[in-house]
Amino acid sequence: MKSVRDICAILLENNLIQDSHIKLIESDYQKDSMHDLYASILKVVPSLTMGSIMNALSKFYSIPVLDISMFNLSSMPENILSNAEMVDNKWIPLSKHNGRLKLAVADPSDFSAVKQLSFKLNLAIDLVLVNGRHMESVFNQNSSQYFKTIDFGDESLDGVTTDNDSQDTSEMVNSGDDDQPIVKFVHKIIFDAVKSGASDIHFEPYEKTYRVRYRIDGVLSEVVTPPQGFKDKIAARIKVVSKLDIAEKRIPQDGRLRLSISQNQVIDFRVSTLPTAFGEKIVLRILDKSSASLGIEALGFDPTQEKIILDTIYRPYGMALVTGPTGSGKTVTLYSCLNLLNEADRNISTAEDPIEIPIAGINQVAINEKTGMQFGVALRAFLRQDPDVIMVGEIRDKDTAEMAIKAAQTGHLVLSTLHTNDAPSALTRLVSMGIPTYNVGDAILTIIAQRLVRRLCKKCKKKASYSKAALKGIGFSNELIESGFQPFDAVGCEICHYTGYKGRVGVFEVMPISDAIRELILRDATSVEIAAQARKEGVLSLRQSGLNQVINGVTTISEITANTNE
Repeated sequence: MKSVRDICAILLENNLIQDSHIKLIESDYQKDSMHDLYASILKVVPSLTMGSIMNALSKFYSIPVLDISMFNLSSMPENILSNAEMVDNKWIPLSKHNGRLKLAVADPSDFSAVKQLSFKLNLAIDLVLVNGRHMESVFNQNSSQYFKTIDFGDESLDGVTTDNDSQDTSEMVNSGDDDQPIVKFVHKIIFDAVKSGASDIHFEPYEKTYRVRYRIDGVLSEVVTPPQGFKDKIAARIKVVSKLDIAEKRIPQDGRLRLSISQNQVIDFRVSTLPTAFGEKIVLRILDKSSASLGIEALGFDPTQEKIILDTIYRPYGMALVTGPTGSGKTVTLYSCLNLLNEADRNISTAEDPIEIPIAGINQVAINEKTGMQFGVALRAFLRQDPDVIMVGEIRDKDTAEMAIKAAQTGHLVLSTLHTNDAPSALTRLVSMGIPTYNVGDAILTIIAQRLVRRLCKKCKKKASYSKAALKGIGFSNELIESGFQPFDAVGCEICHYTGYKGRVGVFEVMPISDAIRELILRDATSVEIAAQARKEGVLSLRQSGLNQVINGVTTISEITANTNE
C-alpha cells in the first residue's frame, strides 16, 4: 500500500481528516503493525466511515466502488490468477471480455504491480475498488472454491501426460505454474482432505491401480483412483513442494510442506515416502495447530481425571507418562499440558521425532538418528541448560529411560510417552528395560493411558435397543439398567458423510502413583496386581471410562468394545 501520508493526503484533500490526525494515524499503524491501514484511520477519526474513505479514493483514482461482500468466487474467470496472487495482493478477477480484465483491488495505488500483471496476462486491466476487509471475508467464506476448478473424475487430469511421454517430470512439477492440471489435482486432494477433517492422506500405487485414501476419525476410506500411469508425476509434485529429492526413489524420505488454505489458515503437513513394489507410497500427516492448543477440558477427561493431571503437571519435579498405541492422541495430550505450563518464568525444552507443531516459547529439538542427535543425547544437553520442564517424545530404550528418570529425580518435571496397552503395564515395561524398581517408584507421579474413539454425530444419532442382559454383560451397572437406560447408536446423514460419527474424543485411564502402588512396584509386582490396586483406589480402566462416554451419549458401545479390552 502507498505510504500512510499518501492515503492521508487524499483524505485531507476531501476534508475527511485534519493535519493533526496524520501523526496519530502513523503512530497507531506502526505501533500495532496492522495490515489494514484503514483500521488505524477509523480508530483515530471515529466519525469517519469506511464508505466515505472508499468514496474519496474512488474519486481520486477515478475508479468505481464495488460491494464485494456477497461476491462468490465460483463465478470468477478461471486460470487467471493463482491462489497466492489473489490472497497476497488482495486481487479478485471479476470478469474477462474482449481482451480486458476487470480486477477488484483493495489498494488502487500499486500501479506497478497492476502494470506487471497486465503485461504477464497480455490483458488490459480495469480496476474496481473494494473494501479490503470485505475482500478478506470473501476469501475465507469461499476458500472451498480455491481448488474447485476441477473435479475428482477422469476429466480431472485432462492435459496431464502419462509416464511414456517425452516431457520431463521434474521440469513439469517444478515449473511453478499453479495452473497445471497435475498441480491443481494434488492441491484439490490436499484441500478436500483438510476440509473433510482428515488426519492423513495416503497415495498408494499398486500393480494395476492407484488410489488415494483419507483417514477420517481414525478410519481409512478411498476417495479417488487416478489413472495408474500418473503415479510418478503425483509423487514428484509432492516431493518437490516438500523439498525432497525427486530423483531418489529407492529409499524412504521424510519432509514437510506448508499450504495456505485461506487468508487466515495455513496448514503444515508431515510427508513420508516409502518405496514399494509398484512405486512410491506417500503419506501426508496433517498437522493441525489448533489441536495442540486445546485445553485439558476439551480432551475428554472426567473431572476427577482432570484434577489429577493438573495436580501432576504443576508439581516442581517428577515424571508423567502418556501411553497408548500410535494414533491414540498422545502428542495432543502432551502439547495441551505444555501449553498450560508455557509461561515466561519456565524454561521448557522438548525432544521430538519429529517436531510436529512449533510452539512459541518452547525450545523444541528435532531428533535425528543419522547425526547422532538421539533422545538420550538431547536429554543430557537439556540438563546442562537448567530446564524446569522437559518433554521427551518417546522413551524407546534404556538409555533414554535412565536419563528421563534421573531428570525427574533431580528437580525437573518430565513428560513423555511410552508404548504400552494400559497404565499399569507402563511401570512393568520400565522395569523390564532395566530401570531399578526403586527409581521407577520414586520418579513416576502419574500415568495416563488413552485411546481415541469416534464421536456420535449429533444430528442423526438415535437411541438403540439392547436387552438388560446384554447391557449387564457389557459392564453397565444394575442401577443404570433398571432406570431404563438405552445407549445411542450411529445412523448416518449428510453432515457425517453417512458414517454416523463426526470427530473423536479421548478415553482415558489416569493412574496416580499412590503409596500402595509404589510398594507394589518395589516388590516387583505384575501389571495385573498393580491394576487391581488401582481399581481399589477408584482408578477407572479404559473400558470403564469408555462406558461413561456411552452413558453421556458421546459414543457407541461398538466403538468402546473395538478400542478397549476388559
